[in-house]
Amino acid sequence: MYQAVWTAVVLAESDETILVEGNQYFPTESLHSAYFSPTSLTSQCPWKGTAKYYTLSVDGQENTNAAWYYPTPTPAAENIRGHVAFGKSVRVVKVH
Repeated sequence: MYQAVWTAVVLAESDETILVEGNQYFPTESLHSAYFSPTSLTSQCPWKGTAKYYTLSVDGQENTNAAWYYPTPTPAAENIRGHVAFGKSVRVVKVH
């Protein structure tokens, strides 16, 4: 089981993450959605497609564009559809 933690708050936890390029991608249903707000930022990955981002909000603190997902990944990255990864400001830790 992995947890994504920021400011001592668990943002997501799952035992069904997918490791891609050193990032654990968490299934969308494992997110504690109250902490996530979509942003307008996008970025392009040559093999995964266009990423969209979330800002995290916990106890009045914001972490802008700290999580991302690929709403329509390329065929090569189809396995991460419906999954979210986190930037280095969020600790992803293995528990259990």
